[in-house]
Amino acid sequence: MLKYALAYLSTAVVFFGLDFVWLGKVATGFYKSRLGDIMLERPNFTAAAVFYLFYIAGIVYFAVAPALQGNSLATALISGALLGLLAYGTYDMTNLATLKNWSLSLSLVDMAWGTFLTAIAAGAGYAVTSRFMAG
Repeated sequence: MLKYALAYLSTAVVFFGLDFVWLGKVATGFYKSRLGDIMLERPNFTAAAVFYLFYIAGIVYFAVAPALQGNSLATALISGALLGLLAYGTYDMTNLATLKNWSLSLSLVDMAWGTFLTAIAAGAGYAVTSRFMAG
């Protein structure tokens, strides 16, 4: 159980940290320019927290745990990337199909970000956990 708690915590720290920089510093203007009036002035932190809690658990279950079982960083990275593409793709392509003014460029950038972010978080979760919980 300690192994999976460490996997969750290390995955979460990397995911939160990178997503905070991306959403708060790097891509803020990109999202604002494309979302316009539908973007809240301040995020709904309760909804964000629920997403993060569940999504990090999904990363651990679908990417980090199999990587730990197979002792493979590549498994963490590939499984994380696939999970990110599927999860962010579901969100972005559904929005593209159903919302006015949702752009293809927004979907593609967000899907690429989700793929990268999830892969890196899964890889970090695996690396930290395998380093400190070896054996």
